[in-house]
Amino acid sequence: MARIDPKAVLEGRLPGRPPVALVMGLTVSSLCALVALAIDALYGGAGFWVGVVLAILPIPLLIALVLTLDRMEPEPPRALLFSFMWGAGVAVLGALVLNTLGLLYVTVPIFGEVKGHFISATFGAPVIEESLKGAVLFGLLWWRRNEIDGFADGIMYACMVGLGFAMMENITYYMRAFDQGGAQQLQAVFILRGVVAPLSHPLFTSMTGIGVAWAATHRRGRVLAPILGLLGAMLLHGLWNGAASMGLGGLGSVYLLDAVVLCGLLTVVFVERHNTVKRIEHVLPMYEPTGLVTPADIRMLRSIPARRAARRWARTLGGRGASKAMEDYQLAATELALLHKRAERGVAEPRWFEGRRDALLSLMGLARQAFLRTAPPERRQGPPWAGPGPSGFSPQPPPAGPYH
Repeated sequence: MARIDPKAVLEGRLPGRPPVALVMGLTVSSLCALVALAIDALYGGAGFWVGVVLAILPIPLLIALVLTLDRMEPEPPRALLFSFMWGAGVAVLGALVLNTLGLLYVTVPIFGEVKGHFISATFGAPVIEESLKGAVLFGLLWWRRNEIDGFADGIMYACMVGLGFAMMENITYYMRAFDQGGAQQLQAVFILRGVVAPLSHPLFTSMTGIGVAWAATHRRGRVLAPILGLLGAMLLHGLWNGAASMGLGGLGSVYLLDAVVLCGLLTVVFVERHNTVKRIEHVLPMYEPTGLVTPADIRMLRSIPARRAARRWARTLGGRGASKAMEDYQLAATELALLHKRAERGVAEPRWFEGRRDALLSLMGLARQAFLRTAPPERRQGPPWAGPGPSGFSPQPPPAGPYH
């Protein structure tokens, strides 16, 4: 394992320090978030700190819920962090500036105070905010296309952008509610935005994420799909903002619509996970001659509970090092199956496919070696998922093939 960087192989990047572009992007996003916070603090009074606490409070739970959707093939933490910070920084500050300018110099002068605010909220804000949030997804499509293996990945990145944006936006809403109506109005706004509908922004931007994911994994519709996804995000966002002025009936309708969209997104994620399992069952048997997988190991790899049990078994035998080696093996095998999906759809350049395939096979072999070194032979029996059949994690694994 010392010869390669497992994280770099799994993420499809060069080993070493984070790239300069990532560091610069995080720096710019963080500075934008600080500027937005400073503006809120300047005009927020006592309600600012109340808003900060309440806006941040549900974020760890919401992020944890989103991450549970991506357990079979987790996205790189640095990419998820960048997406979140983009939403909390660049997108928020850009929306604050552009929405304010549009309100002051376009909608209010043309339509008047009341109608101008309505048009700005219903039409202007969705276009501006979804474009700014979607920009990071378009950036991933351009520079990190190979990192997006399916719709679940697009939804994951979109949710992280949306959560970052919603957190910062909620600070403003909570701050204003506290300053205008005290604790009673703050409570109502918190229940509405933080409890009843905390995933509204992630749901909107997930439409863009689905379009971007289609473009990354299909040969047809590469231009049209992201545009349609962005338009879908704007439409959902506009319906949400417009319903706010239509009383409880309008809010009830838009909540129902968002619930349907949420159920649809969850269905997409679970169907795609099922398809990934089928692909593992279809692809990995062709690599049995290498000795890196056996039918028993494939049974373990196709089930999240079985994977989790395998990592617990590895930790029991060899501690954290053995568990980490097992995790690297599992993730590399999954990436290998998804790599074949890209090839079957014609979106994997042959030379890149061969290089990544060999890197993933090497990682599987080295991870297994690391496990066998870490787990003491005198304590090791056959893995619980193998039964009477052979496994690469048995005391005497079958010899590895040419990719080992």
